[in-house]
Amino acid sequence: MNEWGIARIAAGAAILGSITTGFFAWRAGHRQAEGAEAAGQAQAQALIATVQATLDEQRRARAVEQRRQVYVQLLDICDRQVDYSRASGRLTNSSSEEDVRAALSLVELEGPDFVAAAAHAYVDAGERAAYIEAARRALSET
Repeated sequence: MNEWGIARIAAGAAILGSITTGFFAWRAGHRQAEGAEAAGQAQAQALIATVQATLDEQRRARAVEQRRQVYVQLLDICDRQVDYSRASGRLTNSSSEEDVRAALSLVELEGPDFVAAAAHAYVDAGERAAYIEAARRALSET
């Protein structure tokens, strides 16, 4: 075999080796890219879950604060009504009675039902301690 034939075999082997090496490098790169994509997807899902949990907690905290304000509003209005009755010698005045009914309606809307029932008992029969206990229970359960 002459030098020209040997050069052709060597060139063919080099080309075949390059193709084979390139193919395996491409496959390894492709697998690495798939792995990176999967890791990125998992990281994105974890971030979304964290953000969703944070938003859920903020929503829950706002709802609890809203309820707390409604419950306190009824207490405040009823306490002012009691103070008015003691100071004036009269049981009630029309504006405070309207305020009590409005605050009671808000408690009914905010719920839960056991707090609304306790609020009615507070307004109708003066069961303040039972109302406070029901409000505390509702706020701690939320």
